[in-house]
Amino acid sequence: MNVPLLDLKAQYASIKAGIDQAVREVFESQQFILGPKVAECEAAVARYSNCAFAVGVSSGTDALLVSLMAEGIGAGDEVITTPLTFFATAGSIARLGAKPVFVDIDATTYNLAVDQIESKITPKTRAIIPVHLYGQMADMDPIMAIAGKHRLVVIEDAAQAIGAEDKGRRAGSMGHYGCFSFFPSKNLGGAGDGGMVVTNDAARAEKLASLRVHGSKEKYYHKWIGGNFRLHALQAAVVTVKLRSLDQWTLARQNNARRYEALFRNSGLQVVTSQEYQPARWQNSALNKGGRCVVVPAIAGGRHIFNQFVIRVPRRNELKAWLKKAGIDTEIYYPLPLHLQECFSYLGHHKGDFPESERAAEETLALPVYPELSDAQAEHVVNSIAKFLNG
Repeated sequence: MNVPLLDLKAQYASIKAGIDQAVREVFESQQFILGPKVAECEAAVARYSNCAFAVGVSSGTDALLVSLMAEGIGAGDEVITTPLTFFATAGSIARLGAKPVFVDIDATTYNLAVDQIESKITPKTRAIIPVHLYGQMADMDPIMAIAGKHRLVVIEDAAQAIGAEDKGRRAGSMGHYGCFSFFPSKNLGGAGDGGMVVTNDAARAEKLASLRVHGSKEKYYHKWIGGNFRLHALQAAVVTVKLRSLDQWTLARQNNARRYEALFRNSGLQVVTSQEYQPARWQNSALNKGGRCVVVPAIAGGRHIFNQFVIRVPRRNELKAWLKKAGIDTEIYYPLPLHLQECFSYLGHHKGDFPESERAAEETLALPVYPELSDAQAEHVVNSIAKFLNG
């Protein structure tokens, strides 16, 4: 049985009529650059995220980049973030000449360990970029308290977390900026690259809208040096249609996550949640039972949208290869933390500097969790994992 990591063809089949009509309307209007479709998408995403403003941009990467640019962050500045995330988070900081300053992750949520943030703040620190990894929000209250105390800007990297909640508050609505990605594999994906920045600050929204068109408000007159960061009307049209189904898809992902946990607990494997996971005990054979332990996600509270369903397992790379032979696609998010990437060697980090991030990079594996995943496919995934770990 084949189980893809994501089945976008199945998703498209369920909304084909709406997508085709929206795309046809763009072609019939011939308004491809900004225009009413982008404005409609911005309004819909702002409402969904409980934010006053939204500015469509060309990608999730550019959402981060333009947010940093709006704050004038550049050479000599420092921005605190996590080493366990997609490259764009730290890459956007470095691209502007600022310095990424890493803080290790919490082993339960894989998000920033908030108790380590304040020790990394210096007179050069300008911002914090928490990443809501895998679809679960970082612990935003203490992050915002620290930022307020030190007068720092908070840019939420919510690329994997549109619709996620912390104490009833939506991802993107708590920081000064919230950045979304519409990359096709996201829970809310377009038909190519696209992104959005949300904010509750009118002045910031106005500057973002200017920066995405080379820093101009009036054509050919430039107040700032910006870039070409516009969201294409075709992408906006697709995203707007998909947004109508997002809550339904999120519920299906949450149900798939609960089903996985139940299947694992009935599989004969030793199962613990990430909340119960302790690195020292993980190495202990009494817990690990000779390599038969699976760590499943623990929801720390709020609304987890399961952009990924990530487990920890021993012999992760061997298991991934085994599952591939069984027709099951998986992914590693992420195999090498950013502090160990060659391009960031100038920061002077070494293996062991951020142990939780490094352990996660060695032990975690993302399983298929897309909304259309069938009972039989989920059972095949768990049975294949159990066969490997019990063998």
